[in-house]
Amino acid sequence: MSDPRPRVELSDPPRIVGVTCTRCSHPMPTPRPACAVCRGPVAEARFGPDGVVWSATVVRIAVGDRTPPYALAYVDLDGGPRVLAHVDGQESAPPVGSRVRLVAPTAGDVTVEVVA
Repeated sequence: MSDPRPRVELSDPPRIVGVTCTRCSHPMPTPRPACAVCRGPVAEARFGPDGVVWSATVVRIAVGDRTPPYALAYVDLDGGPRVLAHVDGQESAPPVGSRVRLVAPTAGDVTVEVVA
């Protein structure tokens, strides 16, 4: 089974490698054979590195090798899809509307940091 997490390209700055529908322009964070909205054809696209926190929470139980507490956020990437990301160095949830930037992934997970 392939890894379902979005792939982060380790460029400078990092970007999510996904697809965009060539018919309706819907962005998707993971490769697909057709658009999830209109079933149209897709083309590879890169998203990020910046975005806005749509929602966030703090996880207070151990999951895998992660030591709690740690923050997770749904991030709307500028011009791209919404992705679930770990928030680097945060033990509290960033406020909704905070600007964030993709950083190198942690343990394969999409990771962001809050920017001023």
